[in-house]
Amino acid sequence: MILILRVNCSIVFRVTEIPEHLLKRSRDRKSGDGASSSDSATSAEGSVPAVQKAVAPAKTAKNEPSVVLAKPDSPRVAAAKSRKKIPFWAMATLSLLPLWGFLYAIALKPAAKVVEGPLAIGSHVYAGCAGCHGAAGQGGAGRILYQGEVLKTFPHIEDMLSFVYTGSQAYVSAGIKQYGDPKREGGAHAPLSYNGNPMPQQGETYGGGLSEAEILGVVCHERYVIGGADPKSEQWAEEYDTWCSPESEIFKALETGGTSFDSIAKDFSMLKTKPNEVGTKPRATTAK
Repeated sequence: MILILRVNCSIVFRVTEIPEHLLKRSRDRKSGDGASSSDSATSAEGSVPAVQKAVAPAKTAKNEPSVVLAKPDSPRVAAAKSRKKIPFWAMATLSLLPLWGFLYAIALKPAAKVVEGPLAIGSHVYAGCAGCHGAAGQGGAGRILYQGEVLKTFPHIEDMLSFVYTGSQAYVSAGIKQYGDPKREGGAHAPLSYNGNPMPQQGETYGGGLSEAEILGVVCHERYVIGGADPKSEQWAEEYDTWCSPESEIFKALETGGTSFDSIAKDFSMLKTKPNEVGTKPRATTAK
């Protein structure tokens, strides 16, 4: 402790020694305050509820993504994921399957039969005859041709060619009472005997619109396609080869004008199967 005394305008410093018991008391008080502070802290801490003592979960960093546990896949999804995938190179092959199927279908489809010669022309010409005789030859305003009916009437092609060329009215005018086979099964046919309708003339001499090659073509169509004659049978093979086959010399000559219905018998007398007279005028049958 320092006492400052002012004597005669001069300062005199006097030092007084502090007793030891006072210093000891001060030290004890300081140590007591520290202990009480510690005890207070301990008691204060003891009064904190247990809930507040729970350690708070660590906060994630601001930019650090939180970890989320993935939900396990269902059995169906897991099976789909584990299934073997189609290789990439196989996709190109699979994409060609529709094209392969299309080509396969075409290969299985039978090739369309190519019709040539008189039958090729006859199928087109008959479209103008179907209005009377029916598309399948079932008849209508005109006679029935299918199921062999036309073959019964005309067992020889030359008689049919003549009748189609002239038409039935020319037979009436010429006084010819029947045409075709007079011994026809079911009776011979007479002009205008079927519904009173005449068979229109088709030859150029009578104002018809068909050439002789076209008349031969439509007659071959009516006999072998509609009438049902078998070109390979013993009964019809020679007629077919001579008149209706694609290699028929008579048909080719009619197309080029090298022969006509009036001269066929003479022009082709050298053939193995000699043709009978056709003609361009109404006549009774001359076929053998």
